[in-house]
Amino acid sequence: MSFNLYLSGEIHTDWRDELQRGALAAGLDIVFTAPVTDHPASDAAGDHLGETPNAFWRDHQSAKVNAIRTRTLIEKSDFVVVRFGDKYKQWNAAFDAGYCAALGKPYVTLHDEELIHPLKEVDAAAQGWCRSVEQVVETLRYVLTA
Repeated sequence: MSFNLYLSGEIHTDWRDELQRGALAAGLDIVFTAPVTDHPASDAAGDHLGETPNAFWRDHQSAKVNAIRTRTLIEKSDFVVVRFGDKYKQWNAAFDAGYCAALGKPYVTLHDEELIHPLKEVDAAAQGWCRSVEQVVETLRYVLTA
């Protein structure tokens, strides 16, 4: 069985690379996709559309351009992993999780215990809560090979 897996959320660590290495080592047939993880490039995604009067409209413009990629890849995915890190609040990841829930798209969250309470609604709609990349890989191994 093959899977298209979208990796949403936190962009300041190498968790995506770690997950891809784990899936490869487990022999899983997965196509990985993700949002733009170059923060300055993401912030400038809409700059080509023209000058904006302030930061709000620049962010608004770029968010819409980024949403083309994000929505398309989530909709085409079979499964989504939504990572919440401890250093920054990932509002975009929470939005992605909500989008998955609205679409009926299966997802798991990946975060530390310190975030249980703030993410209770996000976790309640997920098919699982993982505390480590290894748990995500094991979940994928089961789903793809059981």
